[in-house]
Amino acid sequence: MNQTFDYIIVGAGSAGCVLANRLSADPRNRVLVLEAGGKDDWIWFHIPVGYLFSIGNPRADWMYETQAVPGLNGRSLKYPRGKVIGGSSAINAMIYMRGQAADYDGWQQLGLTGWGWDDVLPLFLSQEDHIKPPTEHHRSGGEWRVEHPRMRWAVLDAFAQAAALEGMGPVADFNGGDNAGSGYFQVNQKGGIRWSAARGFLKPVLKRPNLKLETGVRVDRVLIEDGRAVGVAWSRDGQTVEVRASGEVVLAAGAVNSPGLLERSGVGDGARLQSLGITPARHAPGVGENLQDHLQIRPVYRVRGVPTMNALYASFWRRPLMALEYAALRRGPMSMAPSQMGAFARSSPDHETPNLQFHVQPLSLERFGDPLHPFPAITISVCNLRPTSRGSIHTASADPAAPPVIQPNYLDTGEDSRVAVDSLRLVRRIVGQPPLARFHPDEMKPGFAVDDEAGLLAAARDLGTTIFHPVGTAKMGVASDPAAVVDARLRVIGIAGLRVADASVMPRITSGNTNSPTMVIAEKAARMIMEDRR
Repeated sequence: MNQTFDYIIVGAGSAGCVLANRLSADPRNRVLVLEAGGKDDWIWFHIPVGYLFSIGNPRADWMYETQAVPGLNGRSLKYPRGKVIGGSSAINAMIYMRGQAADYDGWQQLGLTGWGWDDVLPLFLSQEDHIKPPTEHHRSGGEWRVEHPRMRWAVLDAFAQAAALEGMGPVADFNGGDNAGSGYFQVNQKGGIRWSAARGFLKPVLKRPNLKLETGVRVDRVLIEDGRAVGVAWSRDGQTVEVRASGEVVLAAGAVNSPGLLERSGVGDGARLQSLGITPARHAPGVGENLQDHLQIRPVYRVRGVPTMNALYASFWRRPLMALEYAALRRGPMSMAPSQMGAFARSSPDHETPNLQFHVQPLSLERFGDPLHPFPAITISVCNLRPTSRGSIHTASADPAAPPVIQPNYLDTGEDSRVAVDSLRLVRRIVGQPPLARFHPDEMKPGFAVDDEAGLLAAARDLGTTIFHPVGTAKMGVASDPAAVVDARLRVIGIAGLRVADASVMPRITSGNTNSPTMVIAEKAARMIMEDRR
């Protein structure tokens, strides 16, 4: 690896795959992509229901854990991240979601020119390969395949009917800028097969002679000389290698790992770095701070008289039939995303746009990675889309092999606590409507006996868990913002030749699933890199 590259991309996850595709499209650019995980050569990376086997499996998941979270009654949570090319898009829920127009317009109002809804919508469209004919909000021909679910459930249809009676009317598309209402999610699949970022953006271009992918490598630090990033040092099999970049180093290691890599490179809070034995190159107190995530509260309801995945999977004679249906038709339960039905609502009139998202699942389990419950049940997960609580992710030491220190600080504010209680009350109102009441739902968690505000808040603290949307740990900001890590062009402030282009740059979390917005961040980053080169 004595070769010098124009661009070094750290991470081949959702953002890194887009960057690799776009930067290597110009044959003059020599591009190196460094991925700590492995190849996507396991069947459960491709069969949609494989998330049940991937999350919590060290072959597919980095198996991170949070610190004890005070707002969750001192519980520590599993914090899944994809350990493979394609990153978390290889193990996630496959939901195609852009968020709300107000999210991006809000970024622009912070002074981040070029990040408004009218700026990013063309980028979403440029990537998209939608199964339906082109419309104002959708296009075909891009790399990011979007289809409709290939299976419906009577219990989910009943939820949509019940939600409509609570003001969440039917909506065919959550991606027009206003996602209020209820309906089936659109998914990143093609013909019943998971469509990861690696499948869409990276693997089709790996034969380009100017693109090199290295897997199973751990990037120890960015090499910074005289205030400029000039390369990276990475390790594999006990060997340490330094490789140079004549253009830029682009971090796409995600909201969990990009801040730690910055800190190990000397970019972070000076006092923190010195305490870890790291020589500061740039005092940047915002690195690792501003962590935001969607906390999902997962009430479970036992039901009667309607099929659910729990019952189907518990039947030994049905399992081979499900496998045959999938093999022959790419349909049935094995083709389904974990959450098929969605809904967006306001927890109170104080919110101008929906601040709650429901992920409704025709199944139940203690946590992803655990077995399904042995009784027919549904899960009506609800999350606060715009939490006011802020956490942090930092490197634990100068040793790059040490797992990151993750403290989400969920339910750390009174506002988030109020939204949690209101959201549980809304779930119960939906469940009490006739379309769902006919299935005699019995609330297993938290249980109908818990009804006062204190009890519901305690239940939220017991049931809450991550929905896998960490963002914000290297936030975009203007020059006057002391917490800003990158500017509006994603350049690390104070370090030339270094950018961050992943979910960590979001100043505020988007109102929905964060995977596709992360890929649009990478799309915009690639275009800005090419513009700045010229």
